[in-house]
Amino acid sequence: MEMTMQKKVVLGLQHTIAMFGATVLVPLLTGLDPSVALLAAGIGTLLFHLVTKQMVPVFLGSSFAFIPAILLAVEDGYSWEAIGAGIIGAAVIYVVMSIIVTFVGHAVITRIFPPIVTGPVIIVIGITLAPVALGMAEGTWWLAIVTLVAAIIAAIFFRGLFQMLPILTGAIVGFIAGAIFLEGFTWDLVTEASWVGLPDFTWGLGDIQWGAIAIIAPIAFVTMIEHVGDIVANGGVVGKNFLDEPGLNRTLLGDGIATAAAGLIGGPPNTTYSENTGVLAITKVYDPFILRIGALFAIALALVPKLAALLRTVPTPVLGGLSIILFGMIASVGLRTLVEARVDFRKGRNMLVVGLILVFGLGVSGLSTPLEIGDVQVSGLALAAVIGVVANLILPADREEVGPALPSDSYVTTDANPMPDEG
Repeated sequence: MEMTMQKKVVLGLQHTIAMFGATVLVPLLTGLDPSVALLAAGIGTLLFHLVTKQMVPVFLGSSFAFIPAILLAVEDGYSWEAIGAGIIGAAVIYVVMSIIVTFVGHAVITRIFPPIVTGPVIIVIGITLAPVALGMAEGTWWLAIVTLVAAIIAAIFFRGLFQMLPILTGAIVGFIAGAIFLEGFTWDLVTEASWVGLPDFTWGLGDIQWGAIAIIAPIAFVTMIEHVGDIVANGGVVGKNFLDEPGLNRTLLGDGIATAAAGLIGGPPNTTYSENTGVLAITKVYDPFILRIGALFAIALALVPKLAALLRTVPTPVLGGLSIILFGMIASVGLRTLVEARVDFRKGRNMLVVGLILVFGLGVSGLSTPLEIGDVQVSGLALAAVIGVVANLILPADREEVGPALPSDSYVTTDANPMPDEG
């Protein structure tokens, strides 16, 4: 039976709600405009669908993987225009990899970025961000804890779509608690904002700084493998192999073009959202047109300045409580990547690869004096990714065990009541 347009609109709005919390949290944490992030997500999703022959039911939103690099660039004094150029640099890497995949096939991605590399790099992302989360919670711990507990309750005890919105639930509960009990809370930004208007755009090519590009662009190598995982998961839900048709080259290209568009207007980099793939699994409605309706809703919300003002009034400890969950989940996704790939840590080679990634990734981030190559500051995450790829490619296979054998049932594959993870 043909679905009515009214039902499609409702389902599209549901997808917008699913991506909303995580998408606006990234700009709130980094200092970017949340309205621009929503606009970039909506436009990016439409561009992705255009490039992928309108076949893949995917929604694109703000990427958490780029937060450490953006914060580092801000700390180093780079302008938002320079940061936008760095984001466009990441998009260029996506486009280049798309061209390579077109000629050599998608197996090259898994060869260069296997789980033994991507897993620990994702762990580094989460742990590197941990001090940021605690720093925002510090000073008003009670509000951060209220937010944290509300999000945990939603994730564990809610069911259906509401289980997939713990971040939004925690944000709402924390915001209400802050508005009522937090000293100094004010609605001035909301009352002064207009109902309709354009966001504050930042021209991403207005200040090209190679230092900012070197900090931000290499993170694309990390998010690329997350992209592959999301496309595979999406295809598994829908029952199609999107790596073959429309092809990984097209999905990478779509993600790259969407990220370039975000950088051009001053938004955070885009990435495919597993939250929306979860919505597909719940509703069992896989029509990509519905995702495009959701993208139009995101664009419409971006044109409401009062909404942006409301988001800016969210107390910092609320963001801290949400970040504790999100950043912890990012690190957990890295661990899950290693477990699901059954990486054998009885092999000395595997221990070396993972150890190098963790030490350089976390160690460089904690240096009192930033690591520089020439005049360019190098982020620990980018360095860890490069070292991991090189080490995995050049170290010979190791068949000798360095520890006791593990029973086959040591690998836990159950995933009851999973928290939704970004990208």
